[in-house]
Amino acid sequence: MRTQVAIVGGGPAGLLLSHLLHRQGIASVVLESRDRAYVEQRQRAGMLEQGTTDVLRESGVGERLDREGLVHHGLELRFGGAGHRIALTELTGRTVTVYAQTEIVKDLVARRLADGGDVRFEAQVVEIDPATPTVTFRQNGRLHTLECDYIAGCDGFHGVSRPAVPELRTFSREYPFAWLGILADVPPSTDELIYASHDRGFALHSLRSPKVSRLYLQVDPQAEIAAWPDERIWSELATRFATDDGWELREGPITDRSITPMRSFVAEPMRHDRLFLAGDAAHIVPPTGAKGLNLAVSDVTLLARAFTERYAEGSEALLDGYSASCLRRVWRAEHFSYWMTTLLHTDPHGDDFARRLQRSHLDYVVSSTAAATSLAENYAGLPLTP
Repeated sequence: MRTQVAIVGGGPAGLLLSHLLHRQGIASVVLESRDRAYVEQRQRAGMLEQGTTDVLRESGVGERLDREGLVHHGLELRFGGAGHRIALTELTGRTVTVYAQTEIVKDLVARRLADGGDVRFEAQVVEIDPATPTVTFRQNGRLHTLECDYIAGCDGFHGVSRPAVPELRTFSREYPFAWLGILADVPPSTDELIYASHDRGFALHSLRSPKVSRLYLQVDPQAEIAAWPDERIWSELATRFATDDGWELREGPITDRSITPMRSFVAEPMRHDRLFLAGDAAHIVPPTGAKGLNLAVSDVTLLARAFTERYAEGSEALLDGYSASCLRRVWRAEHFSYWMTTLLHTDPHGDDFARRLQRSHLDYVVSSTAAATSLAENYAGLPLTP
């Protein structure tokens, strides 16, 4: 079988790339190792930069996003028993939107299938040849070879695409803490996200819908989920979010919980021969800055533009510049995510001096318009440039 672009991975990056290519008349096949139900239920990020929502709307898959997404004009930094609002829209003219990755995936799968797209679930890629280029995959017990013009590796950190790039240079950092994340059937206790810095550790109050809350606790990376029963989770959240004005955290049934280690990772270059890496296959950010999904969207948006130029005009200029263009944005997001992480988390190996420096930095961010604007423009998302 043959197509123009073989896309390895059926998460939001791969599905969006396929959708964007279809709109330009470019054929693709999406190969996803998991089944459709798993892909559509996989809990991931939920904070979208304005640039991400613009891409989804402009490509015709923003109807449910506009109906159900929660638009935010600010966020709160909470420390020392008090909250401090960062006015994102006032400072930057941009907004962010809470809309879960699971819902984006559902929207994209439905649209690709309605458009007659070739999305193959339970198709396990076993080999990628960037030179030929071909992709070998196993489906229904049989091996198949997909010939193509180009390959897009959108199969995540543990996928097979990145190992297919020789002489890859990688950069990484492991953090001495993890996030315990929960979903709870309880209305959010806040209208905007709360990022809380506390001596006992970081906490985040996010949202999923008017009836569902998403919350996180900084925990030891070796922590066992069994050691965190409901009562302990809610007690620790209440302690870290506590304010001097008596703010109260609503509690409810916890429907999902997991522990996620924190890491930063970048692979360079993001292209080898006819293979292009995108999303988590090329980079990972700690979730504090809410950049992971947004970086994936910016990657595939640039890649779709490059493929469009190639097929419409015969030029490979944007394809040749793809890796450098993406990496400029990736490293900016990596730094912002690192900055937010170190600003807000309690370092288990830090001393009192380090903690006082951290508090001084927090005081500066919430009292300086320049510092707050820097946070706001990075959080809401920098413009997408080729």
